Amino acid sequence: MNRLISRCVLALSASAILSNTVMAADAASCQNVRMGVVNWTDVIATSAMTQVLLDGLGYKTKQTSASQQIIFAGIRDQRLDLFLGYWNPLMTQTITPFVDAKQVKVLDKPSLEDARATLAVPTYLADKGLKTFADIAKFEKELGGKIYGIEPGSGANTQIKAMIAKNQFGLGKFQLVESSEAGMLAAVDRAVRRKEAVVFFGWAPHPMNVNVAMTYLTGSDGALGPNEGMATVWTVTAPTYAEQCPNVHKLLTNLTFTAADESRMMQPLLDHKDAIESARQWLKDHPQDQARWLEGVTTFDGKPAATNLQLTSQ
Repeated sequence: MNRLISRCVLALSASAILSNTVMAADAASCQNVRMGVVNWTDVIATSAMTQVLLDGLGYKTKQTSASQQIIFAGIRDQRLDLFLGYWNPLMTQTITPFVDAKQVKVLDKPSLEDARATLAVPTYLADKGLKTFADIAKFEKELGGKIYGIEPGSGANTQIKAMIAKNQFGLGKFQLVESSEAGMLAAVDRAVRRKEAVVFFGWAPHPMNVNVAMTYLTGSDGALGPNEGMATVWTVTAPTYAEQCPNVHKLLTNLTFTAADESRMMQPLLDHKDAIESARQWLKDHPQDQARWLEGVTTFDGKPAATNLQLTSQ
């Protein structure tokens, strides 16, 4: 009798485990995942990684490239579900109204803890004495009165414009050159090849930190965020997404990175490789990352993700 009872208990336990696995699958409405992506190489790389994982688990992912303001508004208006590129503090001013109105939700932990974003110069210029924000004005003539930023409307550009408007650090006569990430990096590359003076908005993770001998400026007085531009990166979703789509939310929670690894993920993209194919290759070459990211996650139809992920091209 005791053996019979034990067998029944084991059978019920196995049934419960199987039931929990199946129940982990998301509702049908969650199968289509709509991601917002800003045109920054780090966000493109992590978004591609997320898409490859989701598509490989049976979801149907669509990316929409837009500015951060449009992405947050898209989540608010239920046209987008998530965004992997909220840089804090650079985007904090932009996202705060949406957070305060409970129109978007920031995950409980960052996806990247060791990021940095502030003004930088080629190291040969730092060696000449341009090492702090206060030094920029001293090199106005050599710099042509220009600071090179990224795309219009970005948090970084807004903060740089505020410094210029307030004549902070004596920058009142300077002009912010707004461009894309690629456009800014092309200008920096051109200046470096000619050994010319240039001040630009730099950040890590990014291969620029390897490809250019660069120095981040200090003495910012918090103008581009505290701790001389140290930053964190967070994932943002619709307010009730965790409750509606717990399996996707679990994957998003698992997706954490380091600046060093992200920089390596980004390099193929700067070499004009396809972001999706590069993400697939990373997962094949780094099984430990794949295992970590898929822990506790299932396929869309409720099977264990670790043994059912499909990485073949669709």
